[in-house]
Amino acid sequence: MARKLGILGRKLGMTRIFAGDGSAIAVTVVEAGPCPVIQVKNVEKDGYDAVQIAFGACREKRLTKPLLGHFNKAGQGHFRSLREVRLDAPAEIAVGAAVDVTLFAPGDMVKVSGTSIGKGTAGVMKRWNFRGAPSSHGAEKVHRSGGGIGNNTEPAKVWKGKKMAGRMGGRTVTISSARIVAVRPEDNVILIKGAVPGPRNGLVLVRKQ
Repeated sequence: MARKLGILGRKLGMTRIFAGDGSAIAVTVVEAGPCPVIQVKNVEKDGYDAVQIAFGACREKRLTKPLLGHFNKAGQGHFRSLREVRLDAPAEIAVGAAVDVTLFAPGDMVKVSGTSIGKGTAGVMKRWNFRGAPSSHGAEKVHRSGGGIGNNTEPAKVWKGKKMAGRMGGRTVTISSARIVAVRPEDNVILIKGAVPGPRNGLVLVRKQ
């Protein structure tokens, strides 16, 4: 899988725009960058090629001392978010440069990663789409249960990964083959067709595919 440079952004929400033929296109609006390059890694020194980019200015008091020292070394300011983007080839960008929305163009296919909306503890019907127990006679207060999970004497355990009730959402989700509809450099905004992971104002990483 190709690993290319990307940009950090903030999901502003969804809207729709109209194409030239009058059709409505649902798009997600992402405020992306500019993201200063904080560190560049290479195979010779670090064992792999990568670029660290930052997004969202913040005050010094909100940073840990290790992060504060890392930002001070780069001399680009202090930021709320820092992400490392691995690359397939040595980076053609240096510390101090900025990654902005001009990295993309309308029609580009991208991968978008974000943290899905947390939904708390959920049962098996909501979390895994189980059908539930029968609603006929003889079933009492078990209609939304997951059923038995036991095994025989062998293997005498519940296998890891068994679909059960538990925490739902709040995980890193990546969607592929999302198309960029428009790029607005004057506003640092890109419009991506369809929905992308995460809540409004959530952090997302947009990468070329």
